[in-house]
Parts: sequence; structure tokens; C-alpha cells
Amino acid sequence: MYADRPARKAWTVPMLADARREGRKLVMLTAYDASFARALDDNGVDLILVGDSLGMVVQGHQSTLPVSVDDIVYHTACAARGVSTALLVADLPFQADASPERALDAAVRCLQAGAGMVKLEGAGFKLDVIRFLVEREIPVCAHLGLTPQSVLRLGGYKVQGRDERAAATLRDDAVAVAEAGASLLVLECVPSPLAAAITAASSIPTIGIGAGAQCDGQVLVLHDLLGINSGHRRPKFVKDFLADGGSIAAAVAAFAEAVRDGSFPDAEHSYG
Repeated sequence: MYADRPARKAWTVPMLADARREGRKLVMLTAYDASFARALDDNGVDLILVGDSLGMVVQGHQSTLPVSVDDIVYHTACAARGVSTALLVADLPFQADASPERALDAAVRCLQAGAGMVKLEGAGFKLDVIRFLVEREIPVCAHLGLTPQSVLRLGGYKVQGRDERAAATLRDDAVAVAEAGASLLVLECVPSPLAAAITAASSIPTIGIGAGAQCDGQVLVLHDLLGINSGHRRPKFVKDFLADGGSIAAAVAAFAEAVRDGSFPDAEHSYG
């Protein structure tokens, strides 16, 4: 088990670019409290995301939209108490990044609670938000493809970038968020060939979730990885790493190993 291996250095934002240059896959999972954050930290996870997914898997909502900044700050503080080496990333919830000033206020609270980076969805006017935050020394992870906070406009949780026009927009947006100063990019529910092309052309590391194996790393929602029924439809890209028995620690370690050796995601858990 990873906890029995030599101690790791604590992750920093510059180390993400180092990992990409060295061809080391990044392993990311969500956590919302100290105990699970510690289990992830002890078993090979490089980045822990306090995601607004907590609205669905912890609070029982039908989407992430009801999640507040207070919710994210509370859960970030909880998770931070269980982290010693992983880089803790906090989501900016729905409309917390509607303006640069609102985003700054929310981001400062997240960093003061223990996060080392914030994540926000989309491009467009969000490019100004990214620049504003980065100029004020706040590391940013961008998020493109299926952006769950856009569920009402999208009409559901659907694969993005299927046609050439949509694919071109995603490619352009990926370049734009990096140029705006983002240090990391999550690609969600994107066809594998498109995600591979974006990753190859990107100047920053990419983290896939339903975006194929060619991204620089992978992320899953912890509850999905453990096969916990949250009352929502199970996406194609989800794999239950606890299904074969064992422990939570072993399931987390198995995910980390599968990401690093390239066996996850396979074609069964990707979109063509």
C-alpha cells in the first residue's frame, strides 16, 4: 500500500508542469472531509479536489447549482486537515466567478481555508477572471468540455465536442485558458481523439474525466470510484475500484496505479 512507501514531497503548482515534462501521470480524486482526504493522501493521490460535486454526492441535490461558497470553504477546511502532500484544489461554485471581484473574494476564502489552487468552469468572460486571479497570485485550474454548472443551458450531462465546430471551439478555449494564466486544465466528457489533440497542443497539463487515456492525468469523484450509489445515473467513464473487494485504501491505490500505468481509462470507459 502507498502509505508503506517512502515519504513524498508535498506537491506545489510548479511541480505539475514538471510532471508533464517528465511524462508522469497526475492522479486526482475528490474528497470533502479530513478522513477521506487522508486516505487519498496516504495512497498515491497527487491532487485532491474539493469539488462542487459535493452538492450531488454529499448534499443529495440533483445538480451542483445549489452549492455555495460557504459550503466549499467549509469542506476545503475539513479536507485540508487530512492533507500532508497532495495539492488541494477548491471549486468555485455556481456564479462565484461571475465577476473577477466575486471570484477573488471566493478564491481568497478557499486559499485561507487550506486550498493551494482554485478551479473554475468555462472560457469566454472567464478568461478575464483567470487573468485577474493569477495576477493576484492565485493559481487556477480551468475546466472545459462538459461543465456541470452549465447543465441548464446544455440540457443535461452530455459529451461535448462531437462535431467539428464544437471541437474547434474547445481547442481554441484550451489555448485561451492557458494563455490567460491557468496552470492546469480539466477536460470532462470529451471524445478521446479530441482530448488527445488538445493535450498534445497544450502548454499546461490536462486532467481527464471521461476524456480518454492521453490526458496528462485523470480524476474521478471518490463516491463513483468506491461504487457508492448517490442516486444519479452512473456515467460511462466511471469504474468501481472497490468492486473486487479489499479496502478503501486499496481501491484508491489501485486507481493511482491504473492511471500511472495507463490502464485506466480504457476504451470501455472513454468516448470515441
